[in-house]
Amino acid sequence: MSGSMPMKTKLHLAKPDDLPKLLTMVESFQTEFGIEMDSDTRLAGVAPLLEGNPLGVIYIIGPRNAPVGYIAISFGWSIELGGIDGVVDEFWIRPAVRNKGMGSEALSALIPALRDAGVKALHMEVDRDSPVSALYARLGFAKRDRYCLMTAELGR
Repeated sequence: MSGSMPMKTKLHLAKPDDLPKLLTMVESFQTEFGIEMDSDTRLAGVAPLLEGNPLGVIYIIGPRNAPVGYIAISFGWSIELGGIDGVVDEFWIRPAVRNKGMGSEALSALIPALRDAGVKALHMEVDRDSPVSALYARLGFAKRDRYCLMTAELGR
């Protein structure tokens, strides 16, 4: 983050030791958004990202011993954009500490770090009527008029 004001919200690359706290937060995210998932599938989705899988990362937001949230980024490749692109797969802040700027600070720090690492674009799926859309727009996210996200689940 640029400017003279230091970032108060810490970001930590999640490691295997963070797994128990992270799984609790992921379960809370999924409960809040009505995502039904069993614990084995949740573990299979999270654990490899803490062990260095090149297809994604998870950052813990806040103090490592008492995190307030997390952000998970999946990586892919875009011919159109000329290289690596990322997708914000999940982004969650504990309800008790929302609206204090932590999510904005975390994303504001993460965007230039990803750019410096060679990521050409960062995508995010947002509920159409989400009140946080304005935050994302301020951080440079824009709706792509020609595109909509379509998904084919290939078996669970």
